[in-house]
Amino acid sequence: MKLEEKSPEITRQLSAHYKEIIRLLGEDPDREGLRRSPERVAKAMQFMLQGYDEDPVEVLQAAMFLEEDYKQMVIVKDIDFFSLCEHHILPFFGKVHVAYIPRKYITGLSKIPRVVDIFARRLQIQERLTLQIKECIQQTLNPLGVMVVIEAQHMCMQMRGVEKQNSLTTTSDFTGSFQQAKTREEFMTLIKK
Repeated sequence: MKLEEKSPEITRQLSAHYKEIIRLLGEDPDREGLRRSPERVAKAMQFMLQGYDEDPVEVLQAAMFLEEDYKQMVIVKDIDFFSLCEHHILPFFGKVHVAYIPRKYITGLSKIPRVVDIFARRLQIQERLTLQIKECIQQTLNPLGVMVVIEAQHMCMQMRGVEKQNSLTTTSDFTGSFQQAKTREEFMTLIKK
């Protein structure tokens, strides 16, 4: 179901607010180029923030399998993500790298990027996004360890404020087996290849 069909009233209300924002910024929201912009922005925001309507635990549980005595790292790297910074509601985007070491269960490989998307499609900060992905995988699969690394560019740093276009922010978080430096180093080496 399309978002606008799911909630036409929310789309209508958001559109009215965006129309007023355009007017307050000094533009004519009724001129030809802007006439449909409030509705477009309303629909875009609902799409970009649809993570509130999804449960990442259910996604992982839908594809949990007993593993076959595999106790090595499972890595899904270079997962593209896009999110909105909760401070300025400007985009930040980049790559997420996730590893876990199974204890009893593995999950379908496509489920890890879906978990990333669910958390990324909320108003976010990079540090919380890193933590939420790690905690969801740890609590749902109960592996021997989880590690998440996110590398991102933030439009709030590039378009305004310090205006540093080539800056990259890296965050990481880990549990269990990844508390050992050797295991973390192996993961970091593998994601850099």
